[in-house]
Amino acid sequence: MRIKNLVLKNFRNYEAEEFTFAEGINVLYGKNAQGKTNCAEAVFYLCTGASPRTGRDRQLIRAGEESAHIAASAQTRFGSVTIEADLFENRRELRVNGAKITKNADLLGNVNGVFFSPGELRMVQDGPEERRRFLNVSISQLSRSYYIALVRYNKILEQRNALLKNRDLSLVFETLPVWDVQLCRYASEIIYRRAEFIRKLSPLAAEKHAFLSDGAEQLCVTSEKKYPQDKEEISRSLLQEFSDNYEKDVRLGYTSAGPHRDDIKLTIGGAEVRVYGSQGQARTAALALKLAEVDIFRDMAGEPPVLILDDVMSELDLSRRRKLLSQIEGVQTILTCTHTEKVLFGREVNKIRIVGGKIRR
Repeated sequence: MRIKNLVLKNFRNYEAEEFTFAEGINVLYGKNAQGKTNCAEAVFYLCTGASPRTGRDRQLIRAGEESAHIAASAQTRFGSVTIEADLFENRRELRVNGAKITKNADLLGNVNGVFFSPGELRMVQDGPEERRRFLNVSISQLSRSYYIALVRYNKILEQRNALLKNRDLSLVFETLPVWDVQLCRYASEIIYRRAEFIRKLSPLAAEKHAFLSDGAEQLCVTSEKKYPQDKEEISRSLLQEFSDNYEKDVRLGYTSAGPHRDDIKLTIGGAEVRVYGSQGQARTAALALKLAEVDIFRDMAGEPPVLILDDVMSELDLSRRRKLLSQIEGVQTILTCTHTEKVLFGREVNKIRIVGGKIRR
């Protein structure tokens, strides 16, 4: 899987530029604040329908303009595909192979992407929401049913939480079981797919981490909460848990159990990285997770994703830079940095210099 070219019009600080990418490593280089990350962001947006930096599409539109346009042509094992996105103040239009799509579910899986930047350390160091986001973005690209279940679960959850704030307690206790049956239907799919993903992720992340740390440390990735393995059993178990928590949930005003509260646990040598890990340990753990994610895509989708590495090399020592480069052979990579000669060790790559939102050839 590879992106052949990318067109940006009025996107962030780009007025109008077209990028041509090679199969291997593509390096966007230049001084800080020139637009390298903006280009990387656009690629990931076309993969997932969302920016890794902001939840508001209007922030992607160039200052003073009313709309932005992003388009890419790619080659996958199923053939060629074109993806286009037109962004406006309060809406957007997406097209795949020229056909307009109205659901993000129809965008996911056309071109898979893995994004990593120094900001991704949040995945290791911050609260459970960041680790759930990592799972959601990755699994949604691999499983349409997961993404649909996630969207529907969140809508029902929002309605259940609104009900819990109602002061008519008889109405609350009478209505909750109706919402719970629907909630468990989608929750079981989410929990099942996450467990499947984590089973694949755990040994791969441990392997990548051992390689990056020269075997000095062992990373362990596990689900913090244990569920049954069968979907129907998951649903029954969660339904009982919802019922047991009625009084607690009414008191809190929100749903206290379910996949929206779950977490994955990352430990090194038995110690939780989020609590006890150093900055270097957190960085290595996050990188190991992303490299493992690439391998999962390769296995489950039948081809590697597009790997986007935004300003990652500046955060790594010389040894880990070399190790990282050895791990991305055969994977189309879009890498941003300030000085190519300091990170590539003489490798043949496609270099693209960015100055003020323009390609300088």
